[in-house]
Amino acid sequence: MNVVCLFGSPRKKGNSAWMAQQLLQRLNHKKGVKIKQYYLAKMKYSGCIACYACKTKRQDCALKDDLTQVLNDVKECDVLIMASPTYYGEVSSQLKAFIDRTFSFLKPDYVSNPESSRLKSGKKLVFIIAQGHPDEEFFKDIFPRYDFFFKWYGFKESYLIRACGVYNMEDVARRDDIVAQIDKTADSLLGI
Repeated sequence: MNVVCLFGSPRKKGNSAWMAQQLLQRLNHKKGVKIKQYYLAKMKYSGCIACYACKTKRQDCALKDDLTQVLNDVKECDVLIMASPTYYGEVSSQLKAFIDRTFSFLKPDYVSNPESSRLKSGKKLVFIIAQGHPDEEFFKDIFPRYDFFFKWYGFKESYLIRACGVYNMEDVARRDDIVAQIDKTADSLLGI
């Protein structure tokens, strides 16, 4: 199983990063699991520039920057993990720029084509979100919105690991309910 993990937080030891690392540790114990990790805040790239080159002669994003390899690895992975804090009711700008660049995964006739994605079908998505606000009703629209787009790309299974009320960097490590979500997700991904 090939896993790509994108850390969307500018804090390498933040709550969303901690949750992703815990999940990766559980997956890494299984034979045959290969993991690639990218800390987006350490990379140099831009969001989609709406050039539409990926909808004309190209099969990929025309921009050549640090996301080029990431996009290629996502094309080849079986599991994509995206981890982000909630900033102003949204994923981090680092993760959002990556998501915008996945527009290149859609074929030129994506609007009318029932098989609109260039990706192989059957990938799994794990979306990890940490938010300081304790009310689960706040920002609950983040996951369904992006889950919709990744299902459009052919992702068949998706999992949400969400921690609310985790403001300080060590908060999530004390939450048994979050650890249980991580364990359950790891077991599902591994078919346990």
